[in-house]
Amino acid sequence: MKDLNSKLEMENFLIMQENEKLKMLAEFFSQENQALLNELNYKLAAAAAAGIPIPHDLNRSTSSSAAATTSSSKTNKKSNK
Repeated sequence: MKDLNSKLEMENFLIMQENEKLKMLAEFFSQENQALLNELNYKLAAAAAAGIPIPHDLNRSTSSSAAATTSSSKTNKKSNK
């Protein structure tokens, strides 16, 4: 019984370590995604200001980026619980 308990404790510990690594990786990708989205929005705004037509599927509104930010925030809050 002690052997099984020790084995399960070790397995639990390893799972928790992997979980922490995955949380950090998810945070990194979330930040990278947000940076890329900001860069895209900046370039699209600059193109629009220069009078360059923007294809409809690339025309990003502020509501879509706000929704993405809100969605990301909700995901982060859930993972912190």
